Amino acid sequence: MDISGQASLFIAVGGLLLFSLLVNTIGQRTALPRVTLLLLLGVAVGEQGLNILPDSLSTRFDIIADVALLMVGFLMGGKLTIKELRSNGRHVLWISLCGAIVTAIVVTLVCVLIGVSPVVALLLGAIASATAPAAIYDVIQESHFAGPYTETLLAIVATDDAWALLLFGLCIAVSSLLNGHAADASVYRVMWDIGGAIFLGLAIGLPASYLTGRIKRGQPSLIEAMGCVLLCGGLAQYLEVSFLISAMIMGACITNLARHHDYPFHAIEDIEWPFMVLFFVLAGASIQLDGLASVGLLGLVYILARTAGKWLGAYVGAVISQAPLVTRHWLGIALLPQAGVGIGLALAASKYFPEHQHTLLTIIVSTTVFFELAGPILTKLSLSRARAQGLA
Repeated sequence: MDISGQASLFIAVGGLLLFSLLVNTIGQRTALPRVTLLLLLGVAVGEQGLNILPDSLSTRFDIIADVALLMVGFLMGGKLTIKELRSNGRHVLWISLCGAIVTAIVVTLVCVLIGVSPVVALLLGAIASATAPAAIYDVIQESHFAGPYTETLLAIVATDDAWALLLFGLCIAVSSLLNGHAADASVYRVMWDIGGAIFLGLAIGLPASYLTGRIKRGQPSLIEAMGCVLLCGGLAQYLEVSFLISAMIMGACITNLARHHDYPFHAIEDIEWPFMVLFFVLAGASIQLDGLASVGLLGLVYILARTAGKWLGAYVGAVISQAPLVTRHWLGIALLPQAGVGIGLALAASKYFPEHQHTLLTIIVSTTVFFELAGPILTKLSLSRARAQGLA
């Protein structure tokens, strides 16, 4: 990198971090969450807007996104305490399971009804079940709410993508059979993605729960925390398993087994926000607004069906688990943000069914614009409703 490139990188990062302070202030005073504001900032400074982001920063989006998501996974795993699962475990299980399954069914059936091929409809249904943990987690952090509603929401989001991966594997297998192909490879791939991730999270989390926090009694150092997170992420990518699930399992292990820790996650929380700022701004810069014009009827149907499916699924799960009324009516819309996991599943599906690549990627990438911008607003609205009932 030459001097000018390095200078532009430093200026861009410094400017975005300082500007995030203003964004945070606006988010606290308006109904717009800072996630949406940062995404809009990214659109403004990216190729769709002023096009002033240096290439030296844009080309680092993948590594920044991975580090940010690893931290989110680690911190969300820290919310999965045995005490919390004992008190809200029934709600978490039923709402997350019904939210994923009902969404997949609704999207699949609606797509078939408008003439979409069963293969594409099944794949879109499975992809629709996934959520965006980073956006939802940040809205909760920004709200500073702490109650049964937010704890339940965090736990649901932490398990949601595992259900999405299982549904995706099942739909890939069924779609392969419909196309006359063998389904064994796709099922094995998904089982390894989840099972291998759980094993890796345990393999790092179990020893880390004992070894960390020994240098400074009761408080893991930043080096220890970042070392565990980055080691987990690197090994997950090397083994080709879900690094988000690995980080969650690792975080859950440490928070439940490290009895000598006062609070094992504060070190990560101290440096998480700068990565999140860059992650959301660069995500906004990569949004292609002109793609919205090309989604047509199928894109609109996907948005409406996924929204209805998430709400209905959460409602059914909440009724079965006898959750409070505010949870039944409002938690579903808090699960609407969708980003990286959905796009990743669309890319994976395109490899299995290249003949449907254009349709899958066009719909998922384009509708992600809506769900990433509007989703956090609805999540914040959901939290506000719960707070009014004294549950957030």
